[in-house]
Amino acid sequence: MTKNIFSQIYQEYSGRIQTGKLAPGTKMPSENELAREYDTSRETVRKALHLLAQNGYIHKIKAKGSFVLDIGRMDFPIGGLVSFKEMSERIGRKSRTIVHENQLIPVPKDIASHLETDEHRSLVWKVIRAREIEGERVILDKDYFRSDIVPVLTKEISSGSIYEYLEGELKLPISYAKKVVSVEEADEEDRRLMDLQNYTHVVVVRNYVYLEDTTLFQYTESRHRLDKFQFVDFARRSHGEEKKADFLK
Repeated sequence: MTKNIFSQIYQEYSGRIQTGKLAPGTKMPSENELAREYDTSRETVRKALHLLAQNGYIHKIKAKGSFVLDIGRMDFPIGGLVSFKEMSERIGRKSRTIVHENQLIPVPKDIASHLETDEHRSLVWKVIRAREIEGERVILDKDYFRSDIVPVLTKEISSGSIYEYLEGELKLPISYAKKVVSVEEADEEDRRLMDLQNYTHVVVVRNYVYLEDTTLFQYTESRHRLDKFQFVDFARRSHGEEKKADFLK
């Protein structure tokens, strides 16, 4: 019975948010109010609210309550390493990956610079994938992997989760990434492989991904349609320590 009530709360409120009956910024009823409305425990309500927050429907603010998010935009984490498959499962929306290119090539000069490798001797895997969410191609990912670290990369693997393959099959200890975010004019490839509508610019997230031993093995350009994503991070101030920030020059 508790499970049915938990599901009922989640389904009813996610439905109201999806249909616009609850507008972005609307404050949700409190746990006590929902417990009375559904004649259930606060623990059951808390679990339903947690799932709504996990799937991007609401945002919980300590001591203030839960508020409806704008589901027209999807949170894309700046901090952490999250694959598209993991993100898709988290936001709970219909999605698919379209592989346009998956081939082993001599490393281009500009990519050699990004990967800090020898352009005259190195080979890299080049993978270009469009990411479709709810029928619209809103992300274009352009990945380059060092072939001495990733010797085999098939189109079948690229159509799923490359990170599942790298960590599960190759046992690569992927550790951290440096990310650079900018807004740039859309190029011909963006216009051809993405559903840009009338947007002339894209958000570009450049990722430099490292193994535990600090080896740089992957460079990615992730290009996003402007209206579909908000880029989020979490920061906590550490008192008593001097912090320095690096700025783009």
